[in-house]
Amino acid sequence: EATIAGSMTLAALMLKLGGYGMIRLSLIPFFYSPNLSLILISTALWGAIMTSFICLRQTDLKALIAYSSVSHMGLMTASIMTFSSWGLSGALMMMIAHGLSSSALFFLANSNYEKTNTRTIIIFRHTQVILPLTSFWWLLIILTNIAMPPSINFISEITIMSSLFIWSPLTFPFLALIMIITTTYSMSMFMLTHGKLSKMTKLTSPFSTREHLTLFLHLFPMIAIMLNPTSIINIIC
Repeated sequence: EATIAGSMTLAALMLKLGGYGMIRLSLIPFFYSPNLSLILISTALWGAIMTSFICLRQTDLKALIAYSSVSHMGLMTASIMTFSSWGLSGALMMMIAHGLSSSALFFLANSNYEKTNTRTIIIFRHTQVILPLTSFWWLLIILTNIAMPPSINFISEITIMSSLFIWSPLTFPFLALIMIITTTYSMSMFMLTHGKLSKMTKLTSPFSTREHLTLFLHLFPMIAIMLNPTSIINIIC
């Protein structure tokens, strides 16, 4: 129920402060414990799976994005708890990628809410006819959210999966399940913009220049990192 500014700040900054604190603690040898890693990684992966299943049956667009964020942060937490260089690199890249894509999704959800006065997903059916450029923004940002190559999201998830597989091959089935469910609910969210136009949907004004600029400023850093991934890798190393 937060305002759009609060949701975007939470997704882009506040969650990342928590991840930064976990990374700092993981660098202290005192906190390294195989038993602690087992407990936290198991809990993080189970939480990611459960929140992904919740997303499958979610009707509130903003709540779906919020639960999706929880799922991605579960992967980040599990990656940090491997106490490996690959795990820390993947977690940091995930924080950067998620901070941009999730914030953009919250902004899109709020823009739709301002035009339709509802967050119910099914009412947005066939909106690509009314707002074709908006549908294009949804497609681009959802593709980054599901880690479509060669986005920075893809690099981060591949690194996280590699670190967890090295930690224990038993984690791979859980990781694969999370990826499949994430792709399912993300593409379902986009496909609901297609189909027969809902009677409750009215013609609305298109996105303003300010809204297009805000979305571009979310995508531009991801595109810049995608074109020059060595920049972020050098920072991490």
